[in-house]
Amino acid sequence: MGKPPNLYTFPDTDELAKSLRAFVIDAQNAALERHNKFRVGISGGSLPKTLAKALLANPSGDDDKVNFPKWHVFFADERAVPLDHEDSNYRLVKEELLDKIPEEMGKPEVYPIDTKYMDDIQEMADQYEQTLVKSFAARDSVKIPMFDLLLLGCGPDGHTCSLFPESPLLRETEAWVLPIENSPKPPPKRITLSLPVASHGIKIGFVATGGGKKEILRKIFDTEEGHSLPCGLINTSAQERVSWFTDFAAVEGVQFPSRRGSL
Repeated sequence: MGKPPNLYTFPDTDELAKSLRAFVIDAQNAALERHNKFRVGISGGSLPKTLAKALLANPSGDDDKVNFPKWHVFFADERAVPLDHEDSNYRLVKEELLDKIPEEMGKPEVYPIDTKYMDDIQEMADQYEQTLVKSFAARDSVKIPMFDLLLLGCGPDGHTCSLFPESPLLRETEAWVLPIENSPKPPPKRITLSLPVASHGIKIGFVATGGGKKEILRKIFDTEEGHSLPCGLINTSAQERVSWFTDFAAVEGVQFPSRRGSL
C-alpha cells in the first residue's frame, strides 16, 4: 500500500492560492528538468479563478517563477459548445487566466477542442485523443499519457472532469478521451479524460472550497461509499500523487487527517 492522498486546508482562498502556486511551480520545474515542457490538464468550474489568483501573483524569487512559454495546456473535460459559449471550459480558462497573463510573461500553448465536430461527439473525443497522442507519443508506445500535472475540481456529487458517479464510462480502460451524449449536468454533450488518464498524472491537484463541499468531502474521505465516487477512485488509484487544496469550510467535520497551512 502506498501513502494516502494529501489533504491541505487553509483559512481562506488567498492562503490556499499561495500553496497552490508552490505546488504548481514545483510540478513545472520538475517537468522542465525531465523534458523541457510542462503538460497540464485543467478542469473548469471555480478552479480557473483560483488558479489565476495563484499564478498571476508576483514571484517571491527566481525559483518562484511561472514559465508560461513552456506550458502545454489541455482540458480535462470540455463541453461540445463553441469556444466563446458561456459553458465552454476553454472560454472560462481564457477569461480567468490566459487573457490576464502579462505580455512579458509569455503565453502557454493551449489545445482546445475542434468545434467542427460538435455534432459528432465520438469524433470530437477521437480527435482530442489524437491531440494527446501527438503531444505524448505514439499510441502504441504509451498505454496511458502521463500529465505532469492535472488540476481538477470536485462536484457536489463527487464527480470530477465529466466522470459522474455510477457512469459506465468509469469502467473504460483503453480510451484516453471519452464522449458523453447525456451528461447528468447540462450541457449534455461533452468529452472527458478517461479515469485511467485522470488517475495517471505525475501530480494531481484537486481544489475544493466553501461549505457546500463539506458533505461530499466527508463522504469521499471518510466513507467506504465515497471511495467508489469518481474523486474517490482517483484518490485510491493515485494515492500520495494526489493533493487536495481546501479551505476550512470545505473540510468541516471531515475526520481524515488534514494539514493546516502551507505545504
